[in-house]
Amino acid sequence: MPIPDDAPAAAAHSVRHLFARRSLRVPGTRLAAVALPAPTGPRSHWHYWWQAHYLDCLLDEHERDAGTGALSEARKLARGIWLRNGGRWRNAYYDDMAWLALALQRLDAVDGRRRPRRRVRVLANALRSAHTPDLGGGVYWNTARDYKNTPSTAPAALFFARAGETGRAQELLDWLREHLFDAGNGLYLDGVKADGRVERSLHTYNQGTVLGALVAVGGPHNLRHAAHLARAVAREVADDDGVLPLAGTGDAGLFTGILARYLAQAATATDDPAAAPIGGSAAAEVRAVLGATAEAVWAGRRTDGAGMLVFPPRQDGPVSLSSQLQAWMILEAAGRAGAGQPAAG
Repeated sequence: MPIPDDAPAAAAHSVRHLFARRSLRVPGTRLAAVALPAPTGPRSHWHYWWQAHYLDCLLDEHERDAGTGALSEARKLARGIWLRNGGRWRNAYYDDMAWLALALQRLDAVDGRRRPRRRVRVLANALRSAHTPDLGGGVYWNTARDYKNTPSTAPAALFFARAGETGRAQELLDWLREHLFDAGNGLYLDGVKADGRVERSLHTYNQGTVLGALVAVGGPHNLRHAAHLARAVAREVADDDGVLPLAGTGDAGLFTGILARYLAQAATATDDPAAAPIGGSAAAEVRAVLGATAEAVWAGRRTDGAGMLVFPPRQDGPVSLSSQLQAWMILEAAGRAGAGQPAAG
């Protein structure tokens, strides 16, 4: 089923309409409710790192169409995150901080900042402090400092690559390749515990963040590995129809959306498909997977009583923000990569 050209815009409109609120009811701020219906009470959980991805999605929307007001919403959301986090930027999880650092780094770039704002510098310093020689390198997962993993190390590598610290970014990629790459399936495992034991679980978003960092650092070696990783995702992670797995609730609801974001970046460059970072047949495989996944998301949508779109997978009870951000990211990614065969209307 062809995806209409305006599918990303429809997803953006629905998510913003259904989930956006003032942060602690303060004017000039935004924060996304974590579910619909929204949980109530002053201590209702707000998921710091989900908000970082909401910020990234708003910047995607702005880059696609600067007339939607998404940039203004992004600025309000940044203020709302700071307010809800107790007037500070840091928290106890380095992967969370990496995600917010990446989103705020993008916001600085959109705003034309030549020097990062203080909030980005604070988060960058936190990430640097977690990159230690223990366990051979890598970035700790949280302030307990008993686990180094791909969820923290790969987005930190991507952040440092974008910040111009390519030497540090390459060190982190080399550590990931040495300690957490599974040559048998071509994918990245989760992490290394303090005693050196490897946690072998596989998560879609870990493949995406490594891919994003490889492309951001660049160079022939990294880009060859990026192409192999992209093919491994297409062949090992997608199902027989080429559709990536979609989780409905909790943190996992974001995972495939994150993977889609970085698959699209790897397969996209200007107007010349041959100039994409991974190029050739690998880029074609990526576009096919993105197209199939976006078609599944679009075909499974439903309309709520207010005419807003709600995307799969279908959930019993409240609809998780994570799942809807995932759908938004997938549709934006497919659009950027020219995946599928979009039709007007």
